[in-house]
Amino acid sequence: MEVNGFGPKGFPESKNDTFLRAACGEETHYIPVWYMYQAGRYLPEFRETQAVQDFISTCRSPEACCELTLYPLKPDPGMRPTQGPLENPFTSPVKALGMEVTMVPGKGPSFPEPLREEQDLEHLRDPAVVASQLDYVFQAITLTRQQLAGHVPLIGFADAPWTLMIYMIEGGGSSTMAQAKPWLYQRPQAGHQLLHILTDVLVPYLVGQVTAGAQALQLFESHAGHLGPQLFTKFALPYIRDVAKRVKAKLQKAGLAPVPMIIFAKDGHFALEELAQAVYEVVGLDWTKAWGGVGKMVTLQGNLDPCSLYASKEEIGCLVQQMLDDFGPQRYIANLGRGLYPDMDPKHN
Repeated sequence: MEVNGFGPKGFPESKNDTFLRAACGEETHYIPVWYMYQAGRYLPEFRETQAVQDFISTCRSPEACCELTLYPLKPDPGMRPTQGPLENPFTSPVKALGMEVTMVPGKGPSFPEPLREEQDLEHLRDPAVVASQLDYVFQAITLTRQQLAGHVPLIGFADAPWTLMIYMIEGGGSSTMAQAKPWLYQRPQAGHQLLHILTDVLVPYLVGQVTAGAQALQLFESHAGHLGPQLFTKFALPYIRDVAKRVKAKLQKAGLAPVPMIIFAKDGHFALEELAQAVYEVVGLDWTKAWGGVGKMVTLQGNLDPCSLYASKEEIGCLVQQMLDDFGPQRYIANLGRGLYPDMDPKHN
């Protein structure tokens, strides 16, 4: 039988549910560990695959996507994280909306024709049909869950509405948000319209991941810090809450068991208490956050400085032990406060 009812029936029996139990706030015998962005950020095998293949095309192949996802689990089993992160690009929902997406080496996802005016929203596909465009994602999840054979849980993920909005308007990554952020001041109604569209897309996308076999879900608001408290409360937090509430409601309506949901808002330490009340079971912390009393409300995840992995193994051990001592043994998932960097030594994780 499936442990705690996580995931649909028909998958191998779960042999390692510690991460899931910690995420749900249950007592665990040890602190579970997983790494964000593990394969894509640092594994040589993964980068070599990307160098010879079109990444977007690769991720449309369930078999290829499954193979890439399993790369981090191939080394010594003693080093295995408690996660099988699906390596589909986070832009899948946006691509399904009808926007062209390319993966530029050294730069990341790029949108050749970004949104520039309110009228551009009229060219996006109806969110109601987007899930039907993402079957390749769900097939990859099912295949990966089967291949994991119950040894580690499979976490589904997506980027939150504000983060997706940035890429759609900026045309790619940005350190200033000089195109996206003005929408919030100059076109607030259009900004909310786009955020609503993205929420409507993300809900069936995440529910589809659970139906396909994901045992937990993480939502990344990777650019929370660019908003500050006022704009975050107005343009990000309501949609973060709405995604979780609607996903949970649709899972219940479909007769599926609930799965723990994780919210990670980078540089959003000003909104920790609000995030802890946003109906997510877990709040992820970057390495700059002081968590205060929110650990009594939810399970916490993080918050080791990724750059600490450049240190010696001895110093890394001391830093990790200090982090574990600070957080305590329960309602905690050990993790970095962000993803691994490309040039890190795999032996240091």
